[in-house]
Amino acid sequence: MLNGHVLVLNQNYEPMTICHVRKALILIFLEKAEIIEIVEGKAIRSVSHAFPWPSIVRLGSFVHRKNRGIMLSKKNILKRDGYQCQYCGTKSHTLTVDHIIPKVRGGKDTWENLITACIHCNNRKGDRTPDEVRLTLLSSPRKPHHLSFIQKHAGIQDDRWKPYLFMS
Repeated sequence: MLNGHVLVLNQNYEPMTICHVRKALILIFLEKAEIIEIVEGKAIRSVSHAFPWPSIVRLGSFVHRKNRGIMLSKKNILKRDGYQCQYCGTKSHTLTVDHIIPKVRGGKDTWENLITACIHCNNRKGDRTPDEVRLTLLSSPRKPHHLSFIQKHAGIQDDRWKPYLFMS
């Protein structure tokens, strides 16, 4: 019931993250956040009260985050690459994550060394580099910026979010 999504803004209105309504309500009740936008016609009801359904909340104090990076995970690599093999272009939801420089050759688990690959291309490449098996990358992998990741991959749940995500 409370698993809708809420855009969370820092005190300076910079987009921070997207959370569930339940988490947003906890922030509001603990007076750590205020509601900026609500969803009209929706409410969270108790026996004696009705609370507005938040769409956007703003934190009450500024949160300084040194590393605003997106967590490196298979799910986020797949999202970044658009569920498309970076060697042959096949689009599928049954893809693997491949190390451009294989781990056995010192390749690291980094945004710049991990890409999405179909099983066929991944098996063809094996523990070699793409050049050794004449595979060409469709695009150079890089670490996504947190704001562009929210804009592109989280999906705009509510049109009220667009001005805060600089998409008007």
